Amino acid sequence: MSNYIINIEQDFESDRKAIKLVEPMIRSVKESIPIRIEKYYNILIAVTEAVNNAIIHGNRCDLEKKVFMTVKASIDSLFVTVKDEGKGFDLETLADPRNPENLLKESGRGVFLIREFSDKCNIKPTPKGTLVSMTFKLN
Repeated sequence: MSNYIINIEQDFESDRKAIKLVEPMIRSVKESIPIRIEKYYNILIAVTEAVNNAIIHGNRCDLEKKVFMTVKASIDSLFVTVKDEGKGFDLETLADPRNPENLLKESGRGVFLIREFSDKCNIKPTPKGTLVSMTFKLN
């Protein structure tokens, strides 16, 4: 993916209130590039989940730590990264939210939703945080 029409870099405080900054960023992409409404909401859910996970689970709402987000878009694809400054985690330890014992839990669906709603997803835990890379096909 090259020839980006949109290239946004933003960092957030690790405060739950920062979640509200995600929607205007994704909406700005929609205003510049045609995105089907269903796709727009899938993107919004996946990106919001990634930022939410970074703030709450990655950085543990530590205001000394930041969440870094990039949004790059071409006419036919959107690429978003979200990185936190937490300790990282083991993807293999995540419970499947579709299992009967997990269906009524209030949390635990974020990574599942990110994977479901993005066309390509890479979650890379590192010793200095977790990097979530999501690609969305717009056509």
